[in-house]
Amino acid sequence: MNTNIETKLIEGLKRLGMSPIPPQIEQLVAYLGLLSKWNKAYNLTAVRDPIEMVTRHILDSLAILPYLQGSRVLDVGTGAGLPGIPLAIVDPTRNYYLLDSNGKKIRFLQQANLELGLRNVSLIEDRAEHFVIDPCFDSIVARAVGSIADILANTDHLLCPEGQWLLMKGHFPQEELEEVDLNYEIIDYRVPGLDEQRHLVRLKKRIQD
Repeated sequence: MNTNIETKLIEGLKRLGMSPIPPQIEQLVAYLGLLSKWNKAYNLTAVRDPIEMVTRHILDSLAILPYLQGSRVLDVGTGAGLPGIPLAIVDPTRNYYLLDSNGKKIRFLQQANLELGLRNVSLIEDRAEHFVIDPCFDSIVARAVGSIADILANTDHLLCPEGQWLLMKGHFPQEELEEVDLNYEIIDYRVPGLDEQRHLVRLKKRIQD
């Protein structure tokens, strides 16, 4: 990793209003290095340029940090660990659970978790609809994974009664939202250095009478 990547990362984090400590910067850069290395064999992401990964993966993931709630966060369909790994690095006070059914991606995450020394990350190889755990999760996040209706149906049993879903989308997901019968909030967020639409859909469970 060269200094251009670290510089771009630090500048982007400042624009997000964040001030990570040097060890966290080192972990984020190391994660990018691992992602670039393993991507050649495991095809973890279509983004090949590490500089572009800073914007499209790291900063995009961290942009949702202000909207998280609670101490237990589930990242559904985490893939290469996005947004879970970047969030876990800069937010060590929460416990992050990264779930994916793809064995190759979980193997990458096991190695990344080991090399990065993350103590607040747990990895789960399973499908969301089959996964069972207690206690429940305060926030469930998903980044470009399936339709909103499918995510809600597959993870409803995992979310705490007062919990929230935070679903990361690009363009405004009008058609997907028409299939949802829960109240929702749309958060229009920006990723430093990326001139593309980003929408965060926040939903909460319907409280039973």
